[in-house]
Amino acid sequence: MLGFNPAHIDTFWEILAFSLLVTLFTWLLSRVLRYVLVKIIKHKKKKFVDETALVFLRSSVKMILGILAIFYIIYTVPVLRHKALIILSGAGVFAAIIGFVAQSALANLVSGVFIVVFKPFRVGDYIKLDDKRLGIVSDITLRHTIINNFENKRLIIPNSLISKESILNHTIEDSQVLTFNNFILGMYADIDLARKIIVEEAAKLPDIIDKRTAEQIESGAPIINVRVVNTKESVIHMRAYVWIDGPTNEFKNKCILREAVHKRFIKEGVNLPIPLRKIIKS
Repeated sequence: MLGFNPAHIDTFWEILAFSLLVTLFTWLLSRVLRYVLVKIIKHKKKKFVDETALVFLRSSVKMILGILAIFYIIYTVPVLRHKALIILSGAGVFAAIIGFVAQSALANLVSGVFIVVFKPFRVGDYIKLDDKRLGIVSDITLRHTIINNFENKRLIIPNSLISKESILNHTIEDSQVLTFNNFILGMYADIDLARKIIVEEAAKLPDIIDKRTAEQIESGAPIINVRVVNTKESVIHMRAYVWIDGPTNEFKNKCILREAVHKRFIKEGVNLPIPLRKIIKS
């Protein structure tokens, strides 16, 4: 390579120079390949181009080329190849330990490939594993999946772990979300007035979706359904079913609706619940 035969490398400085040249070449090749892949992702025009697969491939290029470069250096330099053969042939216990440690890496690699092939989630999807692990998938690498949560923190989860979890994917097929908005009224509240207020305030939400048919709109059906779901312990439990565009907008819209309805309830005199406590004298 570059004027000298790798088979004749035997001094420390020759080995170091050869290793640096291979590393530099590998780094440049990795940069070029990743740059090309990023360009494809950003300027994709055909529907069959899978962004998740391209992101996974881009993330994998550096690691794969690095591993290949290490094997190339060891195989090409006679001194290193000889020592590697001695280690592998004479240290069975060491090889067994390496194999055991590599199981985790191999499991993550296989799981990452399965995620890209079978697509339980994709880059850009809003997924939820549990109440603490949820957010937008930002990257899928050979080893792990990165989720950006709503506190702008990155959750780094090994592929072998996330592939075993039950995942709630909010955006895999349809980004529209039906939200349940609960309101508690006093036992003597005017239900019709409360329903009117909830419907009017829901219609003002920035991300609400009107799911009514043309016939329902013509007949004057409300944009959302509000139902009394329970009455007990001196309270009336009402629930508004609101369709929202985008799962990431769900919490924001629920907060807006809850605040607006509460203000209207107070302003228009809707009876609100008062906690009742029994005092037992001994």
